[in-house]
Amino acid sequence: MNTVYDFPITLLNGQALNWDHYRGKVLLLVNTASKCGFTPQLAGLEALQQQYGAQGFAVIGFPCNQFGGQEPGSGDEIALFCQQSYGVDFALSEKIEVNGEQAHPLWHYLQQQKSGLVGLAAIKWNFTKFLINRQGHVAARFAPLTKPEKLQSDIERLLAA
Repeated sequence: MNTVYDFPITLLNGQALNWDHYRGKVLLLVNTASKCGFTPQLAGLEALQQQYGAQGFAVIGFPCNQFGGQEPGSGDEIALFCQQSYGVDFALSEKIEVNGEQAHPLWHYLQQQKSGLVGLAAIKWNFTKFLINRQGHVAARFAPLTKPEKLQSDIERLLAA
């Protein structure tokens, strides 16, 4: 069985994500966008990173322009916006697609592991969240409407496992 660690990720700065830094941690993988109604969730995601990071938790954001063209910027523009507007310090991948033939293989995997609320695998909008256990497997999927602070009990449960 695959794990999230089996999928190479390129960061906004062009460097490869070092999965060794994340192995054994509880992860939250989120498709993000800078010009979305849910963009203020970036602050909540960063708050989770700060609150639980020392306990073995990390957020990784995946900028995506597939939904309403809400992530039009370059990598540098995305990084600057996220840092200056929301204090984002968690890792951000290069801009990716999450649905369709051009979807990043990691996001195909995530969708195969956990479908959405109505049983559909496709990502419906920005800020869909996948919670990953310490073994690199999908533990839960959350809709864009689910605010980051609502994930605390699920994160704590996985951190304690």
